[in-house]
Amino acid sequence: MDSFFSAVEVRENPELKGLPVIVGGRIGTEEEKTAEEPERKIRGVVSTCSYEAREYGIHSAMPLSRAYKLCPNAKFLPVNMPLYKRVSSEIMAILRKYADKIEQVSIDEAFLDASTKVHGWTDAREYALRIKREILEKEGLTCSIGIAPNKTIAKIASDFVKPDGLTVVEEERARDFLAPLPVKKIPGVGPKTNEVLKKMGIERIGQLASYDVQKLVAKFGKYGTRLHLIANGIDESEVEEEWERKSLSRERTLAVDTKDASVLNNCVDELAEEVYNAIKKEGFVFKTVALKVKFEDFTVHTRAKTLKSFHSDLNILKRIAKELMTEFCDGTGKEKKIRLVGVRVSSLGVVDEKQRRVVTS
Repeated sequence: MDSFFSAVEVRENPELKGLPVIVGGRIGTEEEKTAEEPERKIRGVVSTCSYEAREYGIHSAMPLSRAYKLCPNAKFLPVNMPLYKRVSSEIMAILRKYADKIEQVSIDEAFLDASTKVHGWTDAREYALRIKREILEKEGLTCSIGIAPNKTIAKIASDFVKPDGLTVVEEERARDFLAPLPVKKIPGVGPKTNEVLKKMGIERIGQLASYDVQKLVAKFGKYGTRLHLIANGIDESEVEEEWERKSLSRERTLAVDTKDASVLNNCVDELAEEVYNAIKKEGFVFKTVALKVKFEDFTVHTRAKTLKSFHSDLNILKRIAKELMTEFCDGTGKEKKIRLVGVRVSSLGVVDEKQRRVVTS
């Protein structure tokens, strides 16, 4: 979907059409703006913004304080998740009619396997146009679609032309399509990975495709192999129709690589709270807690502990996660600096309220 949250807000309130609209957090009242602690007036980050707001240099995940400085006259709106979820469900119901299989990957994005529905690339284009028309007619919203032989290229293609775009990448021209694009267009390649690749002389996907795969593996481990395959247009992952929650995790790349135990433990606490809030919202209890760290040299290590019974206690989650962190940060000063921390819970179950027991899949 195109600028989903802000597009829904504009649909609900047509007076916002054509204006810079920013969804996320809150901007304080005039009284709060003159308070002695100005940081309290603007809280949170940009969840989504309209294309008009993007003209001011505003983008998702930007601190609201920065967005406010760039465009103080923008319309700042709080996140209305119940509304967005309802609209998302309606859109996914439309998509389901068109798909052999559908894999919803976020509130506003899904992969469709339409292999038996279309015959050739021209037919696929017409099919996508029908999907776009129905969503626009029934929901009043635009979307951008990428058609490709696999999921990764389809994802990249869906972002190629926005808003209201349609990009078809036929199998025989997949590598030519990818080659001139920046490597950061590959899903999962963030700023730091992009910077490492740049230092290796790799700025375009075509350069990544022809790079020595053994050197990529030496630098990134198994992820190096995946990067090389994707750059060559290869992704054999299937559209997964029946998705079942097996684990839930949160990760954070630190602003500065560190081995400071207090910084790392604070990060673990914050991630544990995010994971806890997520499992509580979805009604899960957990049995296994895992910690993931990525070191400054990009090596990744994990540690996990499985409990004897299910829990849903935040303090237990925090305690175990921090215990696991001590294996990577023992205070000797000899350990490597850490650049990413992740907390995960798995072996999930749900509580059957009628029988008062945990049900596992």
